Amino acid sequence: MPDAVVIGAGPNGLVAANVLADRGWSVEVLEAQDEPGGAVRSDRGVDPAFVSDLFSSFYPLSAASRVIRSLRLHEWGLRWSHAPAVVAHPLRDGRCAVLERDPERTAAGLDAFAPGDGAAWHDLHDLWTQIAPDALRALFTPFPPVRPGLRLAARLGPAEALRLARTGLLPARRLGEEAFAGDGGRLLLAGNALHADLSPETALGGGLGWLMCMLGQSVGFPVPVGGAGALTDALARRLADRGGTVRCGRRVTQVTVRDGRARGVRTADGEYVAAHRAVLADVTAPALYGGLVAWEHLPGRLRDDMRRFQWDVGTVKVDWALDRPVPWAADGPARAGTVHLADGVDELTRFAAQLARRLVPDRPFLVLGQMTTADPTRSPAGTESAWAYTHVPRTVAGDAGPDGVTGAWTRADRERMADRVEAVVETYAPGFRSTVRARRVLAPPTLEAMDANLRGGAVNGGTTALHQQLLFRPVPGAGRPETPVRGLYLASASAHPGGGVHGAPGANAARAALTRAASPSALLAAGRRGAGRARD
Repeated sequence: MPDAVVIGAGPNGLVAANVLADRGWSVEVLEAQDEPGGAVRSDRGVDPAFVSDLFSSFYPLSAASRVIRSLRLHEWGLRWSHAPAVVAHPLRDGRCAVLERDPERTAAGLDAFAPGDGAAWHDLHDLWTQIAPDALRALFTPFPPVRPGLRLAARLGPAEALRLARTGLLPARRLGEEAFAGDGGRLLLAGNALHADLSPETALGGGLGWLMCMLGQSVGFPVPVGGAGALTDALARRLADRGGTVRCGRRVTQVTVRDGRARGVRTADGEYVAAHRAVLADVTAPALYGGLVAWEHLPGRLRDDMRRFQWDVGTVKVDWALDRPVPWAADGPARAGTVHLADGVDELTRFAAQLARRLVPDRPFLVLGQMTTADPTRSPAGTESAWAYTHVPRTVAGDAGPDGVTGAWTRADRERMADRVEAVVETYAPGFRSTVRARRVLAPPTLEAMDANLRGGAVNGGTTALHQQLLFRPVPGAGRPETPVRGLYLASASAHPGGGVHGAPGANAARAALTRAASPSALLAAGRRGAGRARD
């Protein structure tokens, strides 16, 4: 009987398992897919000569995460690589905002949009430098983050702490308008905010955009050498060296609850795996509550709250094998690992409004990754392994474009959407289509089939909007990994602090299990069980 059973071998599940194993717990991880990794995997499915990341690719949050750094994954083979520039956002008129690794170069580029915007960028960067250690601790620890919060308040003073809180809650459009006179800084903030499901007018978007920009300045947007799967491989090798086990092709269908406590899990083929101390679930909240755990074991109010749980929007991703680099019209994008494509903040608002109306956008905002630019091992010299993703409504009411995309995501839907994505790239890189050697289209049902946590193509385990963050994640009054069932912990992106590959939900769940096991009542109960076994 393992001390802990972890459901799901995504990054959060593997981080949780490693944290427990470091404390001497025996851990068994059960994964439904045939390989570990969740949304951190790569393959050669587009072209055998090209490595393609199936889901996530760039990992600023991993580089900034104390959790990930503490695991010292370089000792298990993980190496990071960077593109020459972090993010580029070109406009159709030829201008381009570039987030460089060097704040001085970023500021100089923004001054070209409007004199004085470089100084404004330095102001934002200086503030980040002042608060970063405590801000990141607050972000990655269970809510409420008392100690880092108190340190931040003491460092800034009450008045400046309130101003910081206001800045973090601002929509991306408003923060951009307050900070910058020109388009460049506004584009960087708003484009980075739309990595999640936050429109330029949504509260918290400015804070998220600022966070991502500042991480780009401090740690870059690194990628694992050899593909995203290298990060998973390092986590899995580390766990194996600590005595942990990962079993793939083992889909958990039930968490067994007796006397209000999680006792183990049952798999689709009927196997029962008992857990001596804890069950940690790297699954979405809707999959856990009322799914793996029957409602009869849960409070009635939780069932009501889960009816209000809001998913983030769906995703369509196109992977390409290109026989040469993308022929960008502007200079900046050729050096960047990540490129944002939308002709200004107003176009981002237009895109978000179409999603809100449940329309497939006619000019989708794209996040485009140039993987060989970031890591030359991804494809043969002179070529490019690339991808782009965009968001689509979870339920499609219509198509804002002329192609009749239905949202059923048939082959015809997928190909029409991929053509639309390529048309956007072609606008900023004339001749792009002639570089395409092969492509693959991953629509919402495809993504979900490859990773059940990506329900309907949602990549953040639930909306990033303020009403489902902090103590509201996944439901009001939560914000911590503990669940109403003793010994059961939510370890996925549905728990605070949410999506992104940083390992915090997994680490928080593991530490909660360790704390509970070390509590006086738990130790007394363990002693009673031991005495009972001795008598037997």
